[in-house]
Amino acid sequence: MLWDALTLQLGYNATLVTIGAALLGVSAGVTGTFLYLRKRALVSDAISHATLPGVALAFIVMVVLGADGRSLPGLLLGAAVSSWIGLLCVNWLTARTRLAEDAAIGAVLSVFFGFGIVLLTVIQTMTAGRAAGLEGFLLGSTAGMLFNDAVVIAVGGAVTLALVVALRRPMGLVAFDPEFAASSGVNVRRIDLAIMGLALAVTVVGLKVVGLVLIVAMLIIPPVTARFWTDRTDKMAMISGICGGAAAWVGAAVSATAPSLPTGPIIVLTSFALFALSLLLAPNRGLLAVGVRHRRFQRRVHMRQGLLALAQGQPIFERFTLTLLRRAGLAHADGVATDDGKARAAKALRDETRWQVVRADQAFESAAALYDGLRDIETVLTNDQIAEIDRRIGSPKGVAT
Repeated sequence: MLWDALTLQLGYNATLVTIGAALLGVSAGVTGTFLYLRKRALVSDAISHATLPGVALAFIVMVVLGADGRSLPGLLLGAAVSSWIGLLCVNWLTARTRLAEDAAIGAVLSVFFGFGIVLLTVIQTMTAGRAAGLEGFLLGSTAGMLFNDAVVIAVGGAVTLALVVALRRPMGLVAFDPEFAASSGVNVRRIDLAIMGLALAVTVVGLKVVGLVLIVAMLIIPPVTARFWTDRTDKMAMISGICGGAAAWVGAAVSATAPSLPTGPIIVLTSFALFALSLLLAPNRGLLAVGVRHRRFQRRVHMRQGLLALAQGQPIFERFTLTLLRRAGLAHADGVATDDGKARAAKALRDETRWQVVRADQAFESAAALYDGLRDIETVLTNDQIAEIDRRIGSPKGVAT
């Protein structure tokens, strides 16, 4: 059944929910990229928790007016208004008081969430509230999602994604260098509000799928995952959107085949699995790649130190160094240099002397800045420059230059 769900063959409603969740995941991943780059990840947490009183108040108002209190558009409208008020409170506290942003976020998050819990308790005492199912907004629930609900989520995710694509350039500029953006005529405050507004839109739309407790994971985990794979903003946003969409697609499919499993946590766990794979396997920043580079660096250091020891007639006590020299055919088991080893060792010692001249001469200041004890001098200086240095120090016979 899982394959049927993944390939959209499990029925009309399941297909619609899966597509809607995937669109939400893509828009959350792309939007979260700019939140992450702007270092505003915690703001999304405040926005998500601030939606709860809005959902509860919207339900109460719709019931009092005689409408269906469980109407998703009405509940999402209440969530949007409430979370926007919460966002304004965070901005006001940060700008007008001495509170740091994280403290303001913590205060707004706890107060709004506590107020929402109180309202949910009140709703449970209402006749219409006993079957309201508003607790689904805490962790998400797609099992009882109606056709109209899925359409609202899909359309909301698509519209949010389109707005992010349209504003990606000024948002990227503000995320990396707000001072340069301001000097270029970009209204940084307005762009910041746009980023927060888009995060708010994703949060509100995703309440039914993931829930207000876990929606922050959909905004943050995909861009963190994408950061392992690229340094470019556009590519990062694209990879983040793919990761968010894939996690939501798989999570919704699993939830469709196992209704007892909550949708939101499954999506978050799938997203974390992609993060873990990236953490391990990414070609530049992954743990395996970092480990390989570190191992190669160690080998270069040991080889260089071993050659200098051979050139100076010093014994080699480090077994790893001796092993490397033996495998390269530069030393015997007893640590005595081979003919090739003698030539390589003399060259290494000669290069160290050359580097000393380079580092002491102001004319070679730019080249001296590249010295790290391992770099071949031929990659930094021209043959004529090396010949000039050799004339200063004298080139012994038989030493390769």
